[in-house]
Amino acid sequence: MQNNYINYFTEIEEHFQRRRGSILLLSTLDWALIDAWREAGVPLAAVLRGIDVAFDKYEARKTRARMRKVNGLAWCAQAVMEAVEIMQDATIGGSPVQMDAAGLEHDRIAKHLQAAAATFSRVASTVPALREIAERLEYFAHQKFSNEELERHLSTLEEKLFALLLTDMPADELEQMREQAGRELAPYRGRMQAVQIRQIEQQFMRRRLLERYDLPRVSLFYMQQGE
Repeated sequence: MQNNYINYFTEIEEHFQRRRGSILLLSTLDWALIDAWREAGVPLAAVLRGIDVAFDKYEARKTRARMRKVNGLAWCAQAVMEAVEIMQDATIGGSPVQMDAAGLEHDRIAKHLQAAAATFSRVASTVPALREIAERLEYFAHQKFSNEELERHLSTLEEKLFALLLTDMPADELEQMREQAGRELAPYRGRMQAVQIRQIEQQFMRRRLLERYDLPRVSLFYMQQGE
C-alpha cells in the first residue's frame, strides 16, 4: 500500500478504531505518536499491519484471560516497528513518506498558507515574535515552489516556530507539560525503544504548545482535502 500524503493520519485513526471495535478519540499522545511515525518515514502499510498484529495477539490472549480494553495507539507501537523491519527486510518498504502531489494545486496551497498566516498574525498581538512567521507564510503563499521545496521551507519555519514558543512559554507551564508527557508515556516505556520515546515526547510537546497558543501546523501534510 502506498502512503497517501493527505490521509496518513485519518487512515491510522480509522483502522485503530475498527480493530478496537468502538470509537475512541485519540489522545495528544496518540497524535504525537503518529507525528513521530510520519516524520520517521514509517510507511502507512507498516502502521496498519502493526495495528493488526497487535490486536490479533491481544484477541488471542483475551480468550484465555480477562484483559483491559486497548485505550491507546501507543499499545501498538512495538508491533508497528516490527512491521517496519519486516517490510525493510523484504525490500518493499522503509522509504520516507512521499508527497502525493495530486490535488495540491497552487491555489489550494496558497489558501492553506494564507489562512495559517492570518492565525499567526492574530496571535502575534500577544506574542510579537510570531509576526515574522506570519510574514514568511504570506511570502510562501505567493511563490511557485515545487511541493517538495515548499515543504522543506515550511519544515524549517516550523522548527523556528517551536523554538519561539518554547522561549515564550512560562517555565512552570513548560514543566507541567513535560510532566504530563512523562505520565502518559509511562505505561508504554517498556514497549518502546529509547529513540521512540524521545521522538514521541518531542511531538507531544509540540502538539501541546500549538494547542496552548491555538496555532495550526503549517506543513502541507496538515492541509485539509477540502481546502
